[in-house]
Amino acid sequence: MKLDFIIDGNNFDMAGEASSSVKKTLAKLGVSPPVIKRVAVAMYEAEINAFIHGGGGTAHVDIDSGQIKIVISDSGKGIEDLSLAMQEGWSTASEQVRKMGFGAGMGLPNIKKNTDELEIITAPGQGTKVKMVVYIK
Repeated sequence: MKLDFIIDGNNFDMAGEASSSVKKTLAKLGVSPPVIKRVAVAMYEAEINAFIHGGGGTAHVDIDSGQIKIVISDSGKGIEDLSLAMQEGWSTASEQVRKMGFGAGMGLPNIKKNTDELEIITAPGQGTKVKMVVYIK
């Protein structure tokens, strides 16, 4: 099953809708709750990062009997120092974003903790693509 979503960078009310939709779909398919939780956390973090830092983007999800593949892409400014961004607590979120309860610097570390495979393709000025795989065990 393939699912595609647009992450609207201009509509904060819709931030997190793609991950919520995937969570509901996985439940309907009978995927175990621990796997659903891992997918929901990882996808939500990547989706919010695309919204906050990338101005929106796209989410593509491919579900089969053995794994869930998620690719979230944006056309934002990219991640300048990926190794730094992977450190818990490090964030480039604006003060406004932090006041809304986001930007604690846990996004990428949470994605890593909740996925079986993670690849981040990014470069300054070229946006970011986050490829995640969670195995259905």
